[in-house]
Amino acid sequence: MRFSVVAALCLTLGACGALPSEGPAAISITSDEVEAGSSASDYTFIPISKQNIEAIKGYRPLAFANQFRGVGAGGASTLLGVGDTLMVSIWEASQDGLFSSGGKGGAGQIPAVIDETGYIFVPYAGRVRAAGLSVEALRQSIQKELVGKAVEPQVLVTLGEKLSATAVVVGDVMKPGVYPLPLRDTRLLDIVATAGGSRQATYETEVTLKRGNRSGTTRLEQLIDFPENNVRIAPGDNILLSHHPRTFSAFGAVKSSQLVPFKTKGVTLAEALATVGGLNDNKADAAGIFLFRYEDTNLVRNLRPEIAQSMSPHQTVPVVYRLDLRDPSGFFLARFFEMRDKDILYVANHPTAELGKFLQIIAPLLSNVATVNNLTD
Repeated sequence: MRFSVVAALCLTLGACGALPSEGPAAISITSDEVEAGSSASDYTFIPISKQNIEAIKGYRPLAFANQFRGVGAGGASTLLGVGDTLMVSIWEASQDGLFSSGGKGGAGQIPAVIDETGYIFVPYAGRVRAAGLSVEALRQSIQKELVGKAVEPQVLVTLGEKLSATAVVVGDVMKPGVYPLPLRDTRLLDIVATAGGSRQATYETEVTLKRGNRSGTTRLEQLIDFPENNVRIAPGDNILLSHHPRTFSAFGAVKSSQLVPFKTKGVTLAEALATVGGLNDNKADAAGIFLFRYEDTNLVRNLRPEIAQSMSPHQTVPVVYRLDLRDPSGFFLARFFEMRDKDILYVANHPTAELGKFLQIIAPLLSNVATVNNLTD
C-alpha cells in the first residue's frame, strides 16, 4: 500500500514539469539563441542601458516622411485651372469708354469663373481661354482681344480662390471641409491649422494622408517634433485626423494586470510600473522586467549592429527590452525610458514562485501520504 502511494507521488512529481503560469519565465525570453539574434527567434532582445536609452531618444522616426518624399509640389500650380475665380479689371483712357463707370479714367470690374471647358467670358472680348495659362498670360490675352474695341485698354487680372487645386480635411478637426491651396509652399501642418486644428490633444491624434495610391499615418505631435514629417501638400490630397488614445498593457507578476491609458504626453517605464501597483512581492522576478514593442529596422541596427546583417528588410522589428531592478541603477534607467502606444509590459515570475506553485499542487498528496502511513503503522 505504502509503495503504491509513493509511486503515485513520483508520477505526480514527473507530471509537474509544466506548471500553470501567467507567461514565459525570464530564462525563456533571454535564452542564448535569442540574445545571439539567431534566425530561429522571432524577436530581438535588447537590455535597457544608458547608451540604448540615448540611442532611442536620438532616433528620428521618418517612415512617414520617406513615404511622401519627392511627391507633391507643396501648393497649387501657378497655372490657372477649371473652377478658379478671377477678377478682371479694365481701365480705359476715356470716361466714355465701354468699361468706364463715369469716373475719371474709369474702370470696369468683371468677376469670372473658369468654366468646365477652361474658358471665361469677357464682354467685347468674348470667350477667352484661361485654363493652363498663368495670370499674366491671361491678362495679355484679354488686353489683346480688346484692342480696337476699348479706348487704350489696360487690363489687370486678380486671382481669387484657387479652387482647381484643393485638399480635403476631415475627421476630428474643428472645421472639416475642402480647402483651396495657395500658390506658396503648403505643408501638412498648414492645412491642418487652416481647418482649425485637432479637437483632441496632439499626442492622442493621428494624421492619415492619402495621396493617390500612397497612404501614411503618423501622430500629429510627430509633425512638430520631427519637421521632416511635415510633408508638402499636393492638390487632391485627403487628410484624416483621428482620435486614438495611447495605451499600454501590463501582465505577469504585477499587482494589477490591466490596460492602462496614457494620462499625459510622456510616460516613463517607472511611471508605468507605479500605475499598475508595482511588482508583486510574492511572485515577481525583479531581474525579469520586459517590454515588448515594434521598432523601426534602422533603430534596431543602431542598437544591435552585430545582428544587422541577419535582420529582414521590413520596416518594423519585434523587440524585447529587459530591465533589471536588482541593480539600483535600474531604477534610474526606468525613469528615462519612455513608453509608447501599444507597448506590452511583462514581469516574469521568480523561480521560487514556481516552486511555491508546485508545493501547493502536491501539498494535498503529501497530506494523504502521511495519513496512509499513520494508518498502516
